[in-house]
Amino acid sequence: MIKKPSIKKWKKYFHSRGVSDEVISEYLPYIKKIQGNNAPVIFEFEHLSRLIGIKRCELAKIVNSPENYHRKFSIPKRKGGRREIVSPYPSLLHCQTWIYKNILLPQPVHDCAHGFVPGRSIITNAEKHLSKKTLLKLDLKNFFPSIPINWVVNYFSSLGYANNVAFYLAALCCYEGKLSQGSSTSPYLTNILLLSLDRRLIGLANRYDLAYTRYADDLTFSGNYIPHKYIDIVSGFIDDYGLSINPEKTRLHTKQGQRIVTGISVSGNELKLPRSTKRELRKEIHYIQAFGFLSHVTKKKIKHPCYLESLIGKFGFWLHVEPNNNFAKKALEHLSEIRHSVTT
Repeated sequence: MIKKPSIKKWKKYFHSRGVSDEVISEYLPYIKKIQGNNAPVIFEFEHLSRLIGIKRCELAKIVNSPENYHRKFSIPKRKGGRREIVSPYPSLLHCQTWIYKNILLPQPVHDCAHGFVPGRSIITNAEKHLSKKTLLKLDLKNFFPSIPINWVVNYFSSLGYANNVAFYLAALCCYEGKLSQGSSTSPYLTNILLLSLDRRLIGLANRYDLAYTRYADDLTFSGNYIPHKYIDIVSGFIDDYGLSINPEKTRLHTKQGQRIVTGISVSGNELKLPRSTKRELRKEIHYIQAFGFLSHVTKKKIKHPCYLESLIGKFGFWLHVEPNNNFAKKALEHLSEIRHSVTT
């Protein structure tokens, strides 16, 4: 993270460079506002290129033609269909990573936001909804692409940056005039840009004595009772904000049964992996133990080059959710032994 010199040091620096007192008096308010918002000072384009550590001509190409620094591809969705991903090339990713670490990460987000926030996760998101009688799950439709570049420009301007600097920063974070699904800045930017919406929704939740969390585009409310009209009230807040709810993914759970929040079961007093996930993992480890790892891979025609590592990761996650699960512990030990034998 960039060091932020004091105003006294800025004055000393300007005087050493022969800058007049009149010009310094114009610079200082600009510096004070930006540093007051815990962000690094950026005066103009060349200054930005030096801070990021990329040549000015290369940065100009990225800002003026961001479409040439992205690649598009799609991945299958868990429940059918495909999700389009726009991935930045390394030079643009370098710029986005700098913006994320030095400008975005120090900015405040709401306590109810759990996605892509250091120290928070799908686990901290789910545990807020343990053992609740009713559970409401909502999904924001076309989340990242619904946030236009002017929101991002206005945000950087609110930090104190000059209009041209705010545009350069926003251009590095956007694709085709909106946030992209694959940008490294998109997740944390949404947490920042939705701060006021989160405040309104937590205020609404408090009035109904409900818990509220948001993990990216997944909104979850829980409590003793959630009236059906509550969905319309929340939808109204979302619409007013310029976003929309995906009605196909709206779920209000009022009866007993398994409740899943960000991939974790919150039905009882403790977080657990969903039964269906456990079933699949138990089946995998059973076949491996019964027939041997190589025979299992051959018989099932598994071609994934990182299958073993993936399986180890899944059992590691199971233990992360359920630290005292002996089956998961033993399975992980067995898989680790297999990895050791394969690599030695």
